[in-house]
Formats: sequence, structure tokens, C-alpha cells
Amino acid sequence: MRTLRPLHENWTVAADGVGPVPATVPGVVHTDLLAAGLIADPYLDDNEAALAWIGRATWRYATTFGWTPADGRHELVCEGLDTLASVELNGTLLGRTANQHRPHRFDVTTELRSGSNELVITFASALDHIEASADPRPHVNTHPYNAIRKMACNFGWDWGPDLVTAGIWRPIGIESWHTGRLGAVRPLVTAASAESGTVTFEVDVEGSADHLTVRVGATEVTVPVTGGRCSVPVTVESPALWWPRGYGGQPRYDAEVTLWAGGDALDRWTGRIGFRTAEIDTAGGAFTIRINGEDVFVRGANWIPDDAFPSRVDRARYARRITDATDANINLLRVWGGGIYESGDFYDLCDERGIMVWQDFLFACAAYAEEGLAAEVEAEARAAVTRLSPHPSLILWNGNNENLWGYEDWGWREQLGSLSWGGGFYHDLLPRIVAELDPTRPYIPGSPYSPDPGAHPNDPSTGLVHIWDVWNTEDYRRYGDYTPRFVAEFGFQGPPNYSTLTSAIRDTGLGSPAMLAHQKAEDGTGKLERGWQGHFPDPQGTDPQRLDDWHWTTQLNQARAITFAIERFRALAPYCRGTILWQLNDCWPVVSWAAVDGSGRRKPLWYALRRAYADRLVTIQPRDGGLAAVLVNDSADPWRGELRIRRLLFGGTELAAQDARVTVPPRGVLAVPLDPAVSAPGDPSGELIRAQTGAGQRATHFFAEDVGLALPRPEFTGSARPTPTGYTVEVIARTLLRDLTLGVDRIDPDAVVDDQLVTLLPGERATFAVTSLRELGEAALLGYPVFRTANDLLTGRPPTCSST
Repeated sequence: MRTLRPLHENWTVAADGVGPVPATVPGVVHTDLLAAGLIADPYLDDNEAALAWIGRATWRYATTFGWTPADGRHELVCEGLDTLASVELNGTLLGRTANQHRPHRFDVTTELRSGSNELVITFASALDHIEASADPRPHVNTHPYNAIRKMACNFGWDWGPDLVTAGIWRPIGIESWHTGRLGAVRPLVTAASAESGTVTFEVDVEGSADHLTVRVGATEVTVPVTGGRCSVPVTVESPALWWPRGYGGQPRYDAEVTLWAGGDALDRWTGRIGFRTAEIDTAGGAFTIRINGEDVFVRGANWIPDDAFPSRVDRARYARRITDATDANINLLRVWGGGIYESGDFYDLCDERGIMVWQDFLFACAAYAEEGLAAEVEAEARAAVTRLSPHPSLILWNGNNENLWGYEDWGWREQLGSLSWGGGFYHDLLPRIVAELDPTRPYIPGSPYSPDPGAHPNDPSTGLVHIWDVWNTEDYRRYGDYTPRFVAEFGFQGPPNYSTLTSAIRDTGLGSPAMLAHQKAEDGTGKLERGWQGHFPDPQGTDPQRLDDWHWTTQLNQARAITFAIERFRALAPYCRGTILWQLNDCWPVVSWAAVDGSGRRKPLWYALRRAYADRLVTIQPRDGGLAAVLVNDSADPWRGELRIRRLLFGGTELAAQDARVTVPPRGVLAVPLDPAVSAPGDPSGELIRAQTGAGQRATHFFAEDVGLALPRPEFTGSARPTPTGYTVEVIARTLLRDLTLGVDRIDPDAVVDDQLVTLLPGERATFAVTSLRELGEAALLGYPVFRTANDLLTGRPPTCSST
């Protein structure tokens, strides 16, 4: 039977004048130097710039291991080498690599020695290499990352640090086998219904063998091996289907493929598969994801590597991030093309939790040299498609991020002249590989993308659109001018939570070098300030109050912008079939578009996202020159009940009302026009609309932006009572409280609150569960700056609390 011996022990790493020091494998140089105490934390202050030398050095990893001779073939299997590696065993060069994104195998049968063996892997500077290439092809950011097959954001992005890594970043070991082995196994679900499901195992065999046995659940099939590739269909009667979360369960079947020679088992592959079909319907300019024949509205988020050093992301950390997604009612994660093909744990957890995965091939915001990179791109794509094929969560392959748009709109044609730019990858090579190796999943050439060949790739009326005029140049109310079919990227920046910010930056002055080092977007600070104009007043005073108000203003404005966008686009269903927020997560502590910050803390945006992505949503939207209460029902059951809509003074006095008996069909949308008496304010600065169902779903609509509202000084009655897990905080509003939020991480970095951004009318109450192991105290929980509302930004005065 094939065996694998891991080689993860006894490594050291060294460069000229540095080390050797112990090295963790899998890992990268930065984390080894950090563990050895030779460098400061790259994530703190502006240390990033001082550590640029690491990306310029040549690094030598070395280990020794014992070996007892054995019959058969022995191969050194490197799942991931980052990136320009020379691999030597006992002084013999086995080969060189130039691609972080693919595995490499080296035959070491004749190089292994009885007793001690030395394995050395030397990494040249990827940064020096790409600069020496002098490739003139356009790219974003500073370094020509498009000249090498390496994680693009490793060279810096508008949310990520410039920390160019090297190392053995994925598992490495010696694989031993004799006679034959399973070169690849691709279980492809070719049919799935309530009556039967068929999964065809495409099996590549290296060497020789007699036969294969394939088992799915209790069903087993045996076939002879007659060549290098076997195709084995297995039919399961009445299978339980895999569905995205919110549409059904996520059952999976144990699967096993065994290669035999006579009575000897030579090799075995095991995995889990799910029966489901995946299609993309682009008829009439639409972009509709269809699973098992049912249209799915995408409530998605873009995913980036969860750490600038991805080898630090283990299964537990993936599980926390995917819990962040499911708790926010997300049903799809798009793995963005400037990152990596994530580890198997990521896709397995998405299978388990019902999160659909849209996988980009790894090309982003640049033109690529087809003639120089084609061989590596093909090997990389074949490995990725094969490795990920068992996962039912994977429902789409995408050729690239924004390169079709760049070629069309960003001046690339003129700059490139006759040079290749990657079009041959996206329109020929990659779709051919998907068609050959995984024809059960749809492929699109890029995002944004128009299925109409005559349309602009970022035309919102057909296919996929990325909306980036909002944030870069336009106010977020510009989202209201869009009527898109599917929004694959949109976002708005905000800082990380306060404890994340202040633990990473000691000098938190708004213009300090350290603060600027953690804002990577071009003119990001200016865009944040322009983004709140017309919504909130400028923060006043001096630090720390000015920092406190800047932090609260920008976090709140981020949440407001995304709420406005998602509610607008969901209300357009079924014309609009999905939104994918930029972005779910961060890779380090930074001001960014993320809902979960680089320390794993949920920003106010996350709570807004959970509310906007709820299965059942009530929102007030413009319709036909007036206003309507729009009810969005993304559930399998009809939504029936009473809807009460009132126009109120901020003090709670009812000025007008209407009632409606509503029935919203499953996966449907219903608009209830507002009576003119309800929709027309007498005093826009002091009135609001509250729409609420009998089951408690509600929307609050203001007739002006905050700077135009007469929001009162916030007053409330409150209490904070200890519980076994923390505190129960109860708030009863004495005045209107808009977007009440408890920033509990300010007094305990590990504290978590179950809700934020709660708007209360006078007399209404809210109860918050605060999880904390510390003694926080009522005064701290109910006082400034933990207790914040939008009101205090307008009034300039902190909330006033009376104890219950």
C-alpha cells in the first residue's frame, strides 16, 4: 500500500548573516524569524517597512532524516513551495520550482541513503526575480506580481501588507509505492435527483494494476484497469441531496477508491462527496445560480487569505471565519483571484456548513504573459481542479478578477500593443481544462463579466458587475442609481474594532506613520472623510475624543453604506440575483472593507450584514415616485402576517398609519406602497417611518441624513447584570436612540456582544448579551465611549443613563 512519511521535523532556516534558527514546516521565513525573536511583529506599528529586507534575501531550509531502504518507488512530494526553490537531497539537485500554487513531485528512489539524509531547499528572492524580469505588462500596486505564479497580495494590496514570503508553506514528505498508484481521483456528480444520483469517478492510474473498486456509501462497483485513466460511474438510488444553507441539508457520502493488483491493495483514496447539480443561467443577460434545479439568490461575501502568512490558518481558524459567514446569513464565499487556493479544510467546512464556493483562478488586476507562464498555469490549474473536484460546495470556476475589465477600460490595449495579456488563459486554456477535468461545474472567463459578447464586461444590465465608483469617487447613495443583475463586488471602508486598532498601533494619532501604514488604499483617509460628508459632522476636539468620534463615525458610515446597498439590491429580486460583499475577512489589522477585522472581531458592519442578509427582510424603498415597504422572503415557506407602517415624531407620537395583510411567496418579494399620509413628512428633520410585522421584523426610515436630523441628546434607563458568561445589559430608551452599539472590546478585548446598531423609539427596550470573563461593571458598559449612538455624533454629548 502506498505510504506517506511526513518530513516536518528538525528544520532550520538561514540566510547570509541570519541564523540558522529553528523552522516550522509548514511555514514561512517571517514566522520563523518572529518565533526566534530576530524580528519585531510585522503587524505592529510601521514594522512592515523595516522588514522589507526579508523579501530580498536568499533563504536556505535544511533538515536531516533517517532512512531504511525499502523496495518500490519513492518520491518527495511538496504540496507547496513558496516560490523560487532549488531542491537538493544529499547534494544532488532534484529540481527547481517557480509556482507557489501547485504541488511538485521528485523521484528520490536512487538518491535516498541508508541512515542519515540531508534535504536542503533554497529559496531565491521572488521580489528580485520579478523586478529583473522587467515585464512591461500593466498591474495595480507597486510590484510586478504578475511576472510570477505567487500569491499576488503577498506583494501588498489596498488592504494587505507588503511582506514577500518564502518557505515550505504546505506539507512535505516522502511517498512510497510499488507496482501502481492512484495519480488522481475526480468524483464528478453527473446527475442528482430525488430518484437517483450518479457520480462518475475519473481515475488516473500510474504504473500498473488489475482492477479498481469504488464505493459510495453502501454501493460498490469493481472495474478492470485497462489503461492510464478509468471512468467509473456509480449510481445511488434515492440519494439525499446536498443544498446550500437555507435550501436544505448538507448530507455527504463516504467514498473510497482502491487500486488492486491481484489480492494486494496498492493504493486507496478516501473522501466525501455530495449529490447536487450546479448551473449558471445567463439567458436574457441574467446571472442566476441554480442548484439542483432551484434558483438561489446569492447572499455572499468575498474571501481573501485570512492571514498574510497563510500557513498560520488552521482548521479551527477556518471554522471561526466560516461561522462568521453563516452567522451573518451568508450562503456563498468567493475565493478571490489575488489570493490562494485554500487548504482542504476550508472547502470541507464549506461542504459541511452549506456555503457555496465560487473559486477564482489566481489572476487579479493585471495582464499576464501567456507565452512565459502557460506551462505553469496549466499545471497549476490541473492540480487545483483535481484537488477541489470532490467538494459539493464548489459550484463555479472563474477565470480571473477584473482583467477583462482592465483590458477594456484601464488603458491596457494601448500599453500592451501586441503583447499577450492573459486572454488566452481565460478564453481557451482554463475553460479547456475545466471541460476536460470537471465538466460538471460551470466556468466563466472573469468577473466582472457580461454573457453578451457585445456588451461591456462591467455593464450592470447584463451578467456580473463590480461597483467601485462608490467608495472611490461617489457617495454611497449612488448605489440607488444602479439596477444590476448580479453584484460580484461592492464595498465601503471602515477601521477595525478599537481594541484591534490600538493593539496594533501605539501612536493612534490620525496622521501618524503607524496609522498610515495600516491604511493601504490610495487616498484612503481622504475617501473615508469624504465618505461621511453629507451624512455625519466632522469629528471635533482633540484626541482621544477626536479619535473616538472618528472611529465611531467611520465604522457607522461603513455599516450604513452596505445596508443601503444590500437592501436596495435584494429589493430588486428576481431581476437582481445576488450580491457578494467586498469583503468578509482581513489578513492583518488594517482599515479596510472587511466585516470581520484582522483579529477576528466582528465590526458593526458584520451586524448590519447579518440584518440585511436575513432570510426575511423589511426595507423602505423608493417606488414609482413614492415609498414602499418591500418584504423580501428568501425562505422556503410563505410569509404571511400583518404589517403596520407608521409615521412618527422622534418623540414617539404617531402622525399617520396604515395596516396591510401580507403574503409573500417563498423566495419572493412583495412591495406595499405607502399611503401619502405616511410617506410625506411634515418635518423631515424630526420624523421617521417605522414598518413592523407581527413577527417582529422591522425597518426604520429617516427622511434626511443625520446632519439634517434633529436627533435628541440620547437618554436612556439601563442596567448591567452579571451572568455566568458575562452580563445581560438592558436598555430602555427615554429618547430616540439611533444605531445603539456597545463597543465592549474597548474594556475587554475578548468581550463579544450579541447585537449592535439597534434603533429604539422612546419607551422601547433592548436586551444585549455580553460574553466576557472579566468584571466589567455597569458604569463602564453603560457609559461613554462603550455605549455609542448616532445621536451623540450630532449632539456632541455622550448618552445620559439612569440606572433601573
